[in-house]
Amino acid sequence: MFSFLGVLRFREMAFRRPPGPPSGDIVDENGGREFAGAALSHIDSLYGTALRLTRRAADAEDLVQDTYLKAFRAAHQFVPGTNLKAWLFTILHNTFRNTRRHDGRNPVDVDSEAVERAAGGGPASESPEQILSRATLDVDLQAALDDLPEAFRQAVWLRDVEELTYAEMADVLSVPIGTVMSRISRGRRALYAGLQARRGKAGTGMEMARKHG
Repeated sequence: MFSFLGVLRFREMAFRRPPGPPSGDIVDENGGREFAGAALSHIDSLYGTALRLTRRAADAEDLVQDTYLKAFRAAHQFVPGTNLKAWLFTILHNTFRNTRRHDGRNPVDVDSEAVERAAGGGPASESPEQILSRATLDVDLQAALDDLPEAFRQAVWLRDVEELTYAEMADVLSVPIGTVMSRISRGRRALYAGLQARRGKAGTGMEMARKHG
């Protein structure tokens, strides 16, 4: 997908023991390797989420590298037995929000009226959750997901693709569980409406092509 040699160099830097007496906050060498291996196993999931947050491959790579740098340096703060993936996602989203604030942009911009209008379609034969549970996303679904307002895109992606719990999502997104559930529900409805609209247009275009073929 892309080179993460920089991440690997950060890992070595993060786990390099500084001079002086040992500290309880430093991960030992063997523990550091084990943590790094486990953390790096989530690199594709982190990149997929980063790409949907930033919308640019280069920015997504930078965001993931920053996330791993912070994670490796804070490895001693991770509680064994808890969800490492959710912990990494929390770092990634916090890093993204801080970057947006530094750039003077609102980290979450929700056009509620637009979402409600988009979600006003009829009943679905297949739910957005079922659609997103597939192993791969087709072109129309990718586009419909990318068209969602940022807050709803994050919520649907974290729940239906990354399969985080409501509680984990609340930590990652720094919002109450009730807000998480609302964003998921509204995001799924808007996603399905957008997907149906795209496929409806495609079907109309094919029908016209057959008539004039």
